[in-house]
Amino acid sequence: MLSIVPTPLGNLQDITLRALDTLKTADFVLCEDTRRTQILLTHFGISKPTVRYNENDASSVRRCLELLKQGKNCALVSDCGTPCISDPGWKLVRDAARQGLPVTSLPGPSAAACALAGAGFTGGAFTFLGFLPRRSGKAAKLLSGAYAQQHPVIVYESPFRVMKLLELIAQTLGPDTPVVAAREISKVYEEWLRGRAGDVAENLRKRKKVQGEFVVVIGLPETQTQENEEPDLPY
Repeated sequence: MLSIVPTPLGNLQDITLRALDTLKTADFVLCEDTRRTQILLTHFGISKPTVRYNENDASSVRRCLELLKQGKNCALVSDCGTPCISDPGWKLVRDAARQGLPVTSLPGPSAAACALAGAGFTGGAFTFLGFLPRRSGKAAKLLSGAYAQQHPVIVYESPFRVMKLLELIAQTLGPDTPVVAAREISKVYEEWLRGRAGDVAENLRKRKKVQGEFVVVIGLPETQTQENEEPDLPY
């Protein structure tokens, strides 16, 4: 059995009881980074062999697949959050499913879902883009296409490129485009920056140093949001 196990984004208390049980009963824990995962396992008193899983190495995928073929219970984790969502794992899941090997996915921490819930834009549909292409032209095209669906758009970005992302949003979608930039979700220095894309970029530009991973939620203008809202229906 291959179990996809979400792990805490930063606060270790966010681990689920089911995730702990799955890690405790696994024969092997397949990791994005064995050192990061070992910290988590040690914290909860779990002693299990870890195997490095490299999505970009075909031999690594085959090695992990072979463990599943041998009937081993394998828990797949990434450094934090849910594997396969802008993190390694989907190739192993795909190959295991193709070969009829059992796969299950546990619910748990997800930076995208957490940021969307805290953004206050909408509780309906949204578009998740993960990390945008490095080339600004491709990134702008992808942003425009997603935003045209008239749903909030979620993007991941590093502290080194987040200001460029916000500037690109302002240039591509308009300077008044509302955004929420969630920094270091669930960690000690968690911060939520809300406002127009250009203003949030200016806020960060004034800082001596920008640190922490960002989830940027791009919302619709207020008038457009109101038009898209559906009336409450009686039940």
